Amino acid sequence: MSSTTPEELLPPQLLSRLERMELVSRKVFRGRMKGERRSRRKGQSVEFADYRNYVPGDDLRFVDWNLYARLDKLFLKLFLEEEDLHVYFLVDASPSMAFGDPTKFFAAKQLAASLAFVGMCRGDRVRIEFLGRENVTSPVLRGRSQLWRMTEFMESVEPNEVFQLSDAVKRFCLRNTGRGILVLLTDLMDKSGYESALRLLIGQQMDVFLLHMLSPEEMDPEMTGDLKLVDCEDQDEAEISVSSAVMKRYKATLASFIEQARKFCTQRGMTYTLTRSDRPAEVMVGQYLRERGLVR
Repeated sequence: MSSTTPEELLPPQLLSRLERMELVSRKVFRGRMKGERRSRRKGQSVEFADYRNYVPGDDLRFVDWNLYARLDKLFLKLFLEEEDLHVYFLVDASPSMAFGDPTKFFAAKQLAASLAFVGMCRGDRVRIEFLGRENVTSPVLRGRSQLWRMTEFMESVEPNEVFQLSDAVKRFCLRNTGRGILVLLTDLMDKSGYESALRLLIGQQMDVFLLHMLSPEEMDPEMTGDLKLVDCEDQDEAEISVSSAVMKRYKATLASFIEQARKFCTQRGMTYTLTRSDRPAEVMVGQYLRERGLVR
């Protein structure tokens, strides 16, 4: 698989749309630096939000003395606070992600880069990590000036590491304790299962979004005759004779796999989105992820 160029990852027409978007969290997190994000908390900025009754110990600088002169009661002025946010992107770099045309890995990188750029433009603290490649982690990216730093970091990474999803996620959780949005991009194809990995992320108390990456060849395969299938990760082999009955059973099994993953996430407060690798990033971000509340 050849390296991806920055222009292929984020074409100019896509960038122009992303600049107008914003990542959205369903939870309230306390940022460490001032950003461009309106908080649902009341803070100390320049834009008035509301009043509340004064209680002993409150800062007298925020008392509205004009209101006190009229009502003979003490009220404190509250202001809207702007805050930044931690945004993590975990991209599956296992060999199964190299499947499809375009590959699931390219689609995952493009989606991660698109959403990361949205966060960078809003002053959020963005970090990108490739699961299975613990030594391949981006620095904290903040501000649109970091665009080329991000794309250069992502362009040469290839999906060639065999690992268990739960082990890679556990290592991520031990290294990162910041609260915020976490976007996991993976095909969930792990023979040991994906459930324990997702439970670890839930335990981090983050706002978790799962983008389930599948290729059109996996969702609607065109195979006939006698075939020998080889697992790209453990080289396990299986000989099959493809018939209409086999294809029907395959599609039923895939539909069950997708529905179980969706149900698992929904029951635990995670947002699940099925993603085809041939679906343009502009459509995924501007339509599907907007509908699911990740961007606005």
